[in-house]
Amino acid sequence: MDLVIDNWVRLILDSLYDGVLIIDHNGIVIYINPAYTRITSVLPENILGFPLSVIRPGSHLTGVMKSGEKQLAVRRQFGSTEYMVNMVPIETDGKILGGISVLNAISDVYKLLEELDKSNSIIKRLSERMRRMSHTEHSFDGIIFGDSKTRDTIALGKRVAARSMNVIISGESGTGKELYAQSIHNASERSYQPFLAINCAALEPNLLESELFGYEAGSFTGALKGGKQGLFEEADGGSLFLDEVAEMDYRLQAKLLRALQENRIRPLGSNVEKPVNVRIIAASNKNLEKLIEENRFRKDLYYRIAGFTLNLLPLRERKGDIAPLIQKFLSDYNTEHKADIKLDEAALDILKAYSWPGNVRELKNTITYAAIMTDDGTIRESNLPQKMRIEEYRAVEWPERKLAELVRETERRAIKLAIERHGNNVEGKQKAADALGISLATLYNKLI
Repeated sequence: MDLVIDNWVRLILDSLYDGVLIIDHNGIVIYINPAYTRITSVLPENILGFPLSVIRPGSHLTGVMKSGEKQLAVRRQFGSTEYMVNMVPIETDGKILGGISVLNAISDVYKLLEELDKSNSIIKRLSERMRRMSHTEHSFDGIIFGDSKTRDTIALGKRVAARSMNVIISGESGTGKELYAQSIHNASERSYQPFLAINCAALEPNLLESELFGYEAGSFTGALKGGKQGLFEEADGGSLFLDEVAEMDYRLQAKLLRALQENRIRPLGSNVEKPVNVRIIAASNKNLEKLIEENRFRKDLYYRIAGFTLNLLPLRERKGDIAPLIQKFLSDYNTEHKADIKLDEAALDILKAYSWPGNVRELKNTITYAAIMTDDGTIRESNLPQKMRIEEYRAVEWPERKLAELVRETERRAIKLAIERHGNNVEGKQKAADALGISLATLYNKLI
């Protein structure tokens, strides 16, 4: 069977950018495309119809055809032109009909590699930027609450989000300052631009400065070879969240102030200033005005970033949020661990009465702890941390109730805890009564 190239195949091969040469089973060149001529400068009339071994002494394609073994990425040279060639036998039904070479000029390969390197570099930068932007998952609609005070705070946050001013979010640790920062960003006209965050207390001053403003190559020992963009440049057009801004070095505060006043930054080691357009959302769990009086925070910087101050209340002042937050944390825990953990009313009462010095973060950790401690799928008083059970009896709501009622409720709680510890059958209740120093009849009477 002779190898025949019909018009459609020829049209396709003529259109390729890669060079193509085909020989038949006798080693005669029956086809080259225009790209082959472009790469090798060999004209069709000087090669078509001739044995390849005669025209191109040392050609590997004839050997590939005879052996049936392909050769890939072989580096070859014809005159002054270097190229990479893939050589494959053409066969059907176990019979070899000829061979085909597909080649690219080395210069084309190098250009391709350079473009690939550029693309990879761009992809890497975009991936890093998207990774850092991926933390903006919070919005006002996703904030869990049940207290009217929190509803008012959310309304205020939405109002300030619509303005372009800088914002300070104040509140105790664990009240959700970054949650509100992201929500403000996502409710603003900058929502499709970057949101980047940095904890000002986590880095020493020089490192924090380089992270904020970037640096040129060779600026200091350990600097990246090509330099580095700072967060101000990366967040250009978007928002920059400065968490624990009160911990920023006093000298660095001056540089931050200048950047905000001029809307320009100068990377370390550079003489060139770069324009930036960034909205600052700062957060602090300290009283910045008091720090100003102590000369630990710049007054001019404070008024530059305090376009508006959003105060987040501690959880103990918005206890209407506790129940819906618990429901959310339990739901998340059950989904993650394929469980069905529930919370009984007595345990809920204790959680509502507790003062929560660690705020929402402490509540979440407590629910996780209690879910782990329960043996039967229901969180009870005995599954809660001991400090909460102790504090519950000192709850501030109790003094407004009659003493006899308080005593009775305290007795009932103590009996329930003893029964949980010793068992809910008759034998367990007898042990509970003995532990409490009362008779079994008295135990039953006080539960009525």
